[in-house]
Amino acid sequence: MNALMAAVRRDVLLALRRRTDVLTAIFFFVIVASLFPLGIGPEPALLKKIAPGVLWVAALLATLLGLPRLFQADYLDGTLEQMALSPSPLALLIAGKILAHWLLCGLPLVLLAPVLGLQFGLDAASLGMLSLSLLLGTPLLSLIGATGAALTLGVRGGGVLLAVLVLPLYIPTLIFGAGAVAAQSAGLGVEGHLSLLAALLALAVFFAPWATTAALRIALE
Repeated sequence: MNALMAAVRRDVLLALRRRTDVLTAIFFFVIVASLFPLGIGPEPALLKKIAPGVLWVAALLATLLGLPRLFQADYLDGTLEQMALSPSPLALLIAGKILAHWLLCGLPLVLLAPVLGLQFGLDAASLGMLSLSLLLGTPLLSLIGATGAALTLGVRGGGVLLAVLVLPLYIPTLIFGAGAVAAQSAGLGVEGHLSLLAALLALAVFFAPWATTAALRIALE
């Protein structure tokens, strides 16, 4: 746990020195989510109908923005090699980096989403469900994205390839996350959507750090 927290603390401190990278994803989320009400017009029924999908797609793309830089700097300056040679398990250190990525890119989206949801006329219950679905879904996006970032590390045009690899894997998370909010707005049951999101998150927490570690070891060879 000490190694995990040290990795989290290191990445958070480094990110605070480069605030632009963090703020870019947050501003992107705010701008994309705010453009739809302005472009579509003040039609409450239509805005409320498209709100779950729009907010979830904006959060997904905002998370994707920070993934190419997740391992790039450590790969270029040799830090990843030092991590691989350290006595602490590399998978644990990678899990710390993924957790730091979520704290910097995912958690702010969870906190901002209810405020942006007000633009679409969502009620309090739907806003709460939006936050809950993002709280379950954004860590899943970070875990899946970390594996994709490791697979494309050091590859020319890795950003485009990363998007091609990761976006299809994001589809189930998007469907269940937006579906939970839509079901809440329609007065339907949301337990199925949340259960599937939680199940996917549990699987990703177990498998993603190991898969990411294996991909990074291949990139370092």
